[in-house]
Amino acid sequence: MFKRILVANRGEIALRVIRACKALGVESVAVYSEADAESPHLDEADAKVCIGPAKSAESYLNMEAIIQAAEQNGCCAVHPGYGFLAENALFAELCEQAKMTFVGPPPGAIRAMGDKATARETMRAAGLPVIPGSRGTLPGVKDGLKLAEEIGFPVLLKATAGGGGKGMRRVDAAREFEQKYHEASLEAQKAFNNPGLYIEKYIIDGRHIEFQVMADAFGNVVHLSERECSAQRRHQKLVEESPSPVVDADIRRDLGQKLRGALREIGYRNAGTVEFFRDGDGQLYFMEVNARLQVEHPVTEQVTQRDLVTEQIHVAANETLSFNQDEIKMQGHSIECRINAEDPFQDFKPSPGEVTVFVPPMEVPGVKVRVDTHVQPGYRIPVYYDSLIAKLIVWGPTRDAAREGMIKALESFQVEGVKTTIPVHLKIMNDPDFAAGNYDTGFIGRLLEQG
Repeated sequence: MFKRILVANRGEIALRVIRACKALGVESVAVYSEADAESPHLDEADAKVCIGPAKSAESYLNMEAIIQAAEQNGCCAVHPGYGFLAENALFAELCEQAKMTFVGPPPGAIRAMGDKATARETMRAAGLPVIPGSRGTLPGVKDGLKLAEEIGFPVLLKATAGGGGKGMRRVDAAREFEQKYHEASLEAQKAFNNPGLYIEKYIIDGRHIEFQVMADAFGNVVHLSERECSAQRRHQKLVEESPSPVVDADIRRDLGQKLRGALREIGYRNAGTVEFFRDGDGQLYFMEVNARLQVEHPVTEQVTQRDLVTEQIHVAANETLSFNQDEIKMQGHSIECRINAEDPFQDFKPSPGEVTVFVPPMEVPGVKVRVDTHVQPGYRIPVYYDSLIAKLIVWGPTRDAAREGMIKALESFQVEGVKTTIPVHLKIMNDPDFAAGNYDTGFIGRLLEQG
């Protein structure tokens, strides 16, 4: 096991990794930007290092500064969390060159799966259906427009190095294509330092379903069932749950087996998520692989009783997986609400500023309530980063129990000083269609239009 790990991230996920290290008896080093100098999560690390100014490009995306901080503090490994450098093959290689372990997939697997266009071809070869679209990264705007006209509008432009809804644009007509292409490419360049795009047919009002996978260096690949992530706005998830209301045991077994074979073939290692889109006829199409830990991993942890972050560290330390496929048993149901510092009544406008009151939910009888957050009263949410301030996760013996428990937890969650998405989450949980499991990616848009 490692003696000391550098946590190359911020906020709630940095705190999650720091606590996993502490549980394993591993020391942690937290890095931070000047804007995060007062972040409460830094107090739980064994050491902390400032790596640059507020802008991500000069701090959390500054590979040289992070590697230097790790070397100067005697770190054996680097955990990237999610976002920032988590799917950056070059960063993984730099860690290896510096004789440090990257807690994630090897660089070759990141390139094969992290590049969304390449991942489509890999999964196509494994026998999984993929959404009609480009066979690789688009050479330019003219080629993209030609292909869009061939497969038919609407289409979705997506960053090949993307994630988190960044570098994505829906295009409904040819006249919009060039502008949307340049917008998506510019956003992708800023977010991932890679302007490359690919294109997919846009399936209207489908369902977003993803499988959690974990693999070790000895050829063992396990899937930990699926999550439903269809409650989105602008391609960013607001609510996730596991299991999906529309995936049965046969689909789960069939897809899971194919995924395990494909990932074993490319030498995948550590955590990953394989994303699918389900059309109105129930057909599941492969979309992409996120070669990292996902924001919504806690719902999988709750229904499988497996600690994914701890498992990541064990696997990175060249240990075998602590479980096999037959040992993965789903129990009950879990729902996660992403509590963002945004004003849902002003088109989700970010709401940075000081959190004057922060009181986590009370316990709810019959369910388990979990809050993943780094926020405390007096914490000032910076303007430079993602607006996520907490993840509220509820587990119950049934989906109805989890949903009803979530309502009670949301009602007792007190956050003041900034606007939050809690009112929208309550609206979602109380909606009859969500209660029935009858929703898709257009659900939140329609719900908000109702007022």
